[in-house]
Amino acid sequence: MDLKKIETAVQMILEAVGEDPQREGLVDTPKRVARMYQEILGGLEEDPSRHLDVLFMEEHEEMVLVKNIPVYSMCEHHLLPFYGQAHVAYIPQSGRVTGLSKLARVVEGFARRPQLQERLTSQIADTIMRKLDPQGVLVVIEAEHMCMTMRGVKKPGSRTVTSAVRGVFKSSKATRSEAFALIRDSRDLP
Repeated sequence: MDLKKIETAVQMILEAVGEDPQREGLVDTPKRVARMYQEILGGLEEDPSRHLDVLFMEEHEEMVLVKNIPVYSMCEHHLLPFYGQAHVAYIPQSGRVTGLSKLARVVEGFARRPQLQERLTSQIADTIMRKLDPQGVLVVIEAEHMCMTMRGVKKPGSRTVTSAVRGVFKSSKATRSEAFALIRDSRDLP
């Protein structure tokens, strides 16, 4: 990532909106913004599928669901954040399971780049299908988009929900319904 180029661009934006980049509160803003972009857009420099290289053999072919995974991403249309939660379910096949944290790392890896929520949802599902070869995958993301909250239509609190269903989650209404019910259920299960 070219931090100097980001710093120059931020300085130009400050000047273009009529600010003085040399004002006390803004002197270091271009550097801060560059470091922030390096952090929050660092997913561009990684392959999130690598987190699924670690597999374990376990005789478990029932649903695995990790829900309420925090998601923070940057809308590629306005370069404003969107944030919310991801829910990732898969049904292992032939005993191939992965660590639960690996699913959250895949979500984070794809979220840390300029994104569309629809693409993010599909990328997560497709990567898990390709790397784990499970019976099926279901991914749901619920997010609030700052481009709808603080500009344009200005509707704070509105949430966008996207889903991607693959394999048995697509072909079996009962399996899909079970996953959606578990996602909606806010009680802790025994």
